Amino acid sequence: MRNNLPTIIGPDAPMTVADEDVAALSFRGVRQTFMKPDGQTPMAILSDISFDVPRGKFVSIIGPSGCGKSTLVQMAAGLLNPSGGSVFHNGKAVTSVNSQIGFVPQQAQLLPWKTMIENVEFPLLLRNVDSRERRERAREVVAKVDLAGFEDHYPYQLSGGMQKRASIARMLIYRPDTILMDEPFGALDAQTRMVMQHDLQAMLETENSSVLFVTHDITEAVILSDTVIVMSRRPAKILAEISIDFARPRNVFEPHACPGFSEAYNEVWSEFRNQLKPSGTA
Repeated sequence: MRNNLPTIIGPDAPMTVADEDVAALSFRGVRQTFMKPDGQTPMAILSDISFDVPRGKFVSIIGPSGCGKSTLVQMAAGLLNPSGGSVFHNGKAVTSVNSQIGFVPQQAQLLPWKTMIENVEFPLLLRNVDSRERRERAREVVAKVDLAGFEDHYPYQLSGGMQKRASIARMLIYRPDTILMDEPFGALDAQTRMVMQHDLQAMLETENSSVLFVTHDITEAVILSDTVIVMSRRPAKILAEISIDFARPRNVFEPHACPGFSEAYNEVWSEFRNQLKPSGTA
């Protein structure tokens, strides 16, 4: 299902809809080209990508490796400028580092010399927030991700799943309205991954955040999302935007038991399967 995309003219033009209807994130005609290692040959990664992340919705991107999924997340975070087209956050063009958005990368990236709670409150330290307020807000989000009691542990004393929870808490302390998650659970074992999916779903029920989520896992995309965007091999284009409308909350531990899951999974797989190359092909 395609969205009806509002018209935007120029990099700083506002959305042509009422403020409450403005998408949390919008990509308009985004293209990206990188140079190959020889420094002379261009390689097209993204080709005319346009889609929205509606306010309060969970949108996943799935596609073959190297198709530019993480590149889109970096653009939304303001870490990378597109070669063409524009990215908008709350109707404003993203042209530099987007400090109003929450970002959970693939790795937890905790500072090893700081305790868990010091890592969580570190973004507020950079913003010169008073120490008492920093600690109060840090304890609040630590409890929200079920890490209370581990505040004084260092990263090496935490499991992989706990480090990921701390990374999510560090993001939540910003109180962002929009969250970017780039394969956040990819490095976790299957059991921990399901627990993290369950906890993320529960947390977002109370946060009402808008989420752009990158994953290689079709099951993960379908069970968590309101919309799944399927991308092609590079130069990537959008093959489909598939609405996932079966009831919440969803059972991540037994996804196939959820009425509507199998139909949604099959719809995503039917679009995605032709983008996979058999081993040994060029």
